Amino acid sequence: MISKELLHKSCETLGIDITTDALDRFDKYAELLVDYNNKVNLTAITEPDDIVIKHFADSLCLKKFVELTPDKKLLDVGTGAGFPGAALLCSDPSLNITMIDSVNKKLDFIRFLVKELGLSAEIITIRAEDAAKKKEFREKFDIVTSRAVASLNVLAEYSLPLVKVGGIFAPLKAVLSPEEDQRGCGAIANLGGKIISKNIYTIPDGSEREIIIAKKISQTSPKYPRAFSQISKKPL
Repeated sequence: MISKELLHKSCETLGIDITTDALDRFDKYAELLVDYNNKVNLTAITEPDDIVIKHFADSLCLKKFVELTPDKKLLDVGTGAGFPGAALLCSDPSLNITMIDSVNKKLDFIRFLVKELGLSAEIITIRAEDAAKKKEFREKFDIVTSRAVASLNVLAEYSLPLVKVGGIFAPLKAVLSPEEDQRGCGAIANLGGKIISKNIYTIPDGSEREIIIAKKISQTSPKYPRAFSQISKKPL
């Protein structure tokens, strides 16, 4: 389905290790994704080389900036077709990953994918702002990430309440505009986080990306996250 050589070279260029077994899993992932996409709209990106670079390699870039180990609980907010969560799991099946999304049709694909690949993950249909009100989720994760979900200030309100104190919020973004950067950093501080680094890099097709690394230094106020309607009308 995909060019394993392209994925291997892409990871090599980005400084990311990838095993032969992982390349096989990604090949199957792409095949299942394209097939399932015929009945459920999961992604507009369906060309094999684009899947390799814009989905797989892009998702794996989190490994460049955050140490991912099996003892750390990672949450992928708004996982969609599994990016970055399922891609990270394909790369390393030992990781402890939870994936949430509000759209159950998409998570049905993730459940199918994980089963077909012989992997294991927590896959839960729930909105992030609802999850953050539940004690089993609130401030329980070492790492909370997402990819192309919302503007940074909105995403921070969804995500930081789920990060444990001492944990990391690490969203994968396009390069932030000055306005999004300013508002996002302000929201992160307001929610108990502290920016550790801002990392701009280039994926193999020449597109620039940015990963913000924020450490949770204090508990998030119980008033956050607000209801979806409030967040939409008056974002932080």
